[in-house]
Amino acid sequence: MRYPRQNKILELIYKYDISTQDDLVKLLLEEGFDVTQATVSRDIRELQLVKVQDASGKYKYAESDRDDGPISSRFTNIFKDTIQGFEVAGNLIVVRTLTGCAHAAGQSIDNLNLEHIVGTIAGSNNLLLIVDHEDNVDIILEYLNSVMLSRGHIY
Repeated sequence: MRYPRQNKILELIYKYDISTQDDLVKLLLEEGFDVTQATVSRDIRELQLVKVQDASGKYKYAESDRDDGPISSRFTNIFKDTIQGFEVAGNLIVVRTLTGCAHAAGQSIDNLNLEHIVGTIAGSNNLLLIVDHEDNVDIILEYLNSVMLSRGHIY
């Protein structure tokens, strides 16, 4: 339940200007997640969210823009723990995820800044990776499989 909840947190901070943990708890409860402030606090720490100042001078939660090891490692773990398989169609790779985890898996790919990935589009349990050219799909698949091999799976 942790990954779908953390995925929902990421969606909520993109959609709303959330300035307190209490606000985040209320929104998660409205979305059907049974959470406490302590759970949300732990999720914020694990996702390494930060407070940033918006245009009006108010503070809100946002993803850190740091690109260091702990964040990359965290997103790689999310990716490994939520992926169920891949399918290829031309220059597109469809990644099947656990229900509710496609956004988090997509964010993990986006944060890795992989060469040849033009963008990602996430649904609930499917993630679309758009590769710059069909010839580069194998490079991306090789990388994704190497990540999955570290978990003991290959697709």
